Amino acid sequence: MTNHNTPQTLDTNAERDYWRGQYEKETYFEAGRSYDDYDSAYRAGYEGRSQYQGKTFDDAENDVRSAWEKTKGESRLAWDKAKYAARAAWDRVERAMPGDADRDGR
Repeated sequence: MTNHNTPQTLDTNAERDYWRGQYEKETYFEAGRSYDDYDSAYRAGYEGRSQYQGKTFDDAENDVRSAWEKTKGESRLAWDKAKYAARAAWDRVERAMPGDADRDGR
């Protein structure tokens, strides 16, 4: 089934502001980590959700990981930790969309 909805415009500045104020409250946050450790994972998640319309995070995870690896910079996280931040950012964008656009029940 083709999704004929026009993708919403993603406000990356609003996403960064949200996560900058939220990251320390997340269950995956590790003491001693800074926002800079998580920033690229969040970006890969929220940009990935906009880019991979109709896919679940699980379906797009390899692509999201690849994007994160290209932009992680000085992040001290390995993907097995960063993916939780990417997933959280993906899910936040998903929740802002009408309905369950990727049909994963989240």
